[in-house]
Amino acid sequence: MLYTKLGRSGLKVSRLCLGTMNFGDITPEKESNDIMNRALELGINFFDTANVYGGKKGEGITEKILGKWFQEKSDRRENIVLATKVYGEMGSGVNDRHLSAYHIKKACEDSLKRLKTDHIDLYQMHHIHRDTPWDEIWQAMEQLIGEGKIIYVGSSNFAGWDIATANEEARKRNLLGLISEQSKYNLFNRKIEREMIPACKYYDVGIIPWSPLEGGLLGGVIKNRNEGRRNSEEIIIKLKNNREQIEKWENFCDDIGEDPANAALAWLLNQPGITSPIIGPRTLQQLETSIRALEINFNEESLSKLDAIFPPAGQSPQYYAW
Repeated sequence: MLYTKLGRSGLKVSRLCLGTMNFGDITPEKESNDIMNRALELGINFFDTANVYGGKKGEGITEKILGKWFQEKSDRRENIVLATKVYGEMGSGVNDRHLSAYHIKKACEDSLKRLKTDHIDLYQMHHIHRDTPWDEIWQAMEQLIGEGKIIYVGSSNFAGWDIATANEEARKRNLLGLISEQSKYNLFNRKIEREMIPACKYYDVGIIPWSPLEGGLLGGVIKNRNEGRRNSEEIIIKLKNNREQIEKWENFCDDIGEDPANAALAWLLNQPGITSPIIGPRTLQQLETSIRALEINFNEESLSKLDAIFPPAGQSPQYYAW
């Protein structure tokens, strides 16, 4: 396993992050446990979850699965960097969502109970909430840090100017600010290259891409049409509208002799500023297969070919202004 720093922090995380969104919803608890056991054996020390994961609103099922798994062996928790999220709807009350100080405190304490741990290593805002002032958000995070309940703060699905605003407001309070951002990023969807990636580069915020395979579209969808999410209505429509592009992609993977899913992960690992793509295996086999991505290196010629198939988004304002 390869490791790298998470943003400008001194924290080292594995170059692949284990995403747990399927646990308890698509993947049964026993198989989820097997996946986590194997991830540790493979050297993956970065686990990502969220309080809303698990398929039933407000129940935190995925966090509960992780909590039970931690309890089975005392050394499991201390060997991973644990990340979870706050924002989503966790009850019927008007304050059971978003980023008020009230909700942040309650959501964190509820996550700690479900995860059966005394602290969260990386506490991430799942979305931006512009109706809540940054003074309030950072006051809540500062309190949790002071109480030892969280160590680092990250974001997810932020825009570039949200990254900048969050860090400038944190700086006023002499806080570290955001050290990471989770964004949707893959060969098919390169939009964050316009503003979000430059913002993260400026503030040395580590980027944790989610949906590295665009829901299976980049995972060999033409040859393996009937497997997993590749047969979903969303992917069928995307393939229909972008078939020529995906055919070129799969031909490229054939030419280099690599599985499309692994090649898509490897491309992310080759991009500057990327810390750890999130892999969300539904099965143990998917987890073990994904490790191959760490061994794939693209030369300049290969990267140019991929840019021709999936054009870069272009940084702002250059991509739309002279």
